[in-house]
Amino acid sequence: MSSTRIGFIGMGLMGVPMSTRLLEAGFAVTVWNRNADKCQPLAERGARVAGSIAELCANVDVIMTCVSNTEAVSEILFGEQGIADSAREGQVLIDFSSIAPDATREMASRCKEEHGLDWIDAPVSGGVAGAEQGTLAIMAGGDTELVERVRPLLEPLSQRVTHMGPVGSGQATKICNQMLVSCNVLVMAEVMALAEQSGVDASRIPEALKGGFADSIPLQLTGPKMAARDFDEIKWHVKTLLKDLDMANALAKANGSAIPMAGLGAELMRLHGSKGYLEQDPATLVKLFSDRS
Repeated sequence: MSSTRIGFIGMGLMGVPMSTRLLEAGFAVTVWNRNADKCQPLAERGARVAGSIAELCANVDVIMTCVSNTEAVSEILFGEQGIADSAREGQVLIDFSSIAPDATREMASRCKEEHGLDWIDAPVSGGVAGAEQGTLAIMAGGDTELVERVRPLLEPLSQRVTHMGPVGSGQATKICNQMLVSCNVLVMAEVMALAEQSGVDASRIPEALKGGFADSIPLQLTGPKMAARDFDEIKWHVKTLLKDLDMANALAKANGSAIPMAGLGAELMRLHGSKGYLEQDPATLVKLFSDRS
């Protein structure tokens, strides 16, 4: 068992299975969530539940965060009795959230200069299934030596940790990842709807394309749900893909880059979300192209 004590903040779709993997690997894990009820599954597996962020910081060596967006990260860092006020010099923060690269750099610089807190941005790809199986792809930004030092903590979570460069590089890489994923899912929704309207059994599309150039993990996971209109189990959210596409467009604008496909993708995702699907699984995108009412 490693002697490194880990604190994990954010018991959402990803945080619960990731914390579970760390517990199963033998780490002492303390968890905190704004809604404390979401910590109960971890408590049952042996995690310590902190009553506050300050209590968590006082009892761990490394702080991990996985929350919804840039604003949420900023709040748990710089809000009243947040991480910045509670962390000790020399502690390390590993942020698994998918947030804006510029905000990441600004927050990391402030944490280091004002509080002596080291930062690694380590957004992940692989979804809930990857978190449960420990096969996430982690894109890390931060000091080289620091990334190597925490690599053993990331091994139970991932199939691969790639150091992409200084702080913020992990987040920029995740945006690139999400551009591919989001546009893939949108085209997939078009394909499944077109297949149905052409008299094809859409449920066989993932099987027919498996192993070919058109195959992808999202197709195999989400394609059958689209074909069956099976939307009840929510593994990820439309709002998450929209957030990431909006960040992609903001990053491209700042860099003077053209990303027309992602720009269109964001507007299609926004249109779908405006119909009440923001909190739903992206499998529902098939309705954007198949509903003719």
